[in-house]
Amino acid sequence: MNVKVRFFARFRELLGTELIIEVAEQTTLPDLVKQITQKNIEGHQAIFDEYGHFREYVIVMRNARRVDLADAGENIVADGDDIAVFPPVAGG
Repeated sequence: MNVKVRFFARFRELLGTELIIEVAEQTTLPDLVKQITQKNIEGHQAIFDEYGHFREYVIVMRNARRVDLADAGENIVADGDDIAVFPPVAGG
């Protein structure tokens, strides 16, 4: 199954803009992002802490709905999902 993953701002610079990833059944949201970030240690460290959890400031959206990071490990991605990963947003 295929899932679209988009990174924004600093994460985009490290990992790319938009990727279509083929994933196995029962892949969790964190496992999907880890699969991508394994190729870029700086990107991985920006998104995940030393325990492999999303950093508290990371914003993850699945099909335009924000994912509660405490429950991210229970989110199984589905064919056609659109995942967006943002760093903290600031500005004015």
